[in-house]
Amino acid sequence: MTEHTSDASWQETAARIVADSTLDAVIYADRSGTIRLWNDAAETLFGHTADHAIGQSLDLIIPEKHRGAHWTGWDRVMDSGRTRYGHDPLSAPGVKANGERVSLEFSIVMLKDDAGEIEGIAAILRDVGKRWEREKALRAKVRELEGQAQQD
Repeated sequence: MTEHTSDASWQETAARIVADSTLDAVIYADRSGTIRLWNDAAETLFGHTADHAIGQSLDLIIPEKHRGAHWTGWDRVMDSGRTRYGHDPLSAPGVKANGERVSLEFSIVMLKDDAGEIEGIAAILRDVGKRWEREKALRAKVRELEGQAQQD
């Protein structure tokens, strides 16, 4: 006979397996912007261990010059329960433990309690810096070829 677990227990187990297995960074922050979940891929991407990151503010990964805008938007979402993001991946800079900037693409999910109140936001992030550099090089090559074609 197979032992069955409750739906909540199964969901928590499945969520942990996904977060621990994905190649993307998975971060969850509560309403205050305090990091509560930091998977192995987040450690690799940002260079902070989970032990260091958990309990810290999201400022840990937000470049200083972007923090004001971030927290203004964060507060608006926490107050309204709505975000204009979530359907398309977002692009934003991040900062690693060593101070290096990283180009990020990510999606977010608002997590709500049974009453519909936001408990926090989960983000699934990836470094798109290499892709961005390739696209930049391709755009430069296209401009070069267009310039050559106009000279002919």
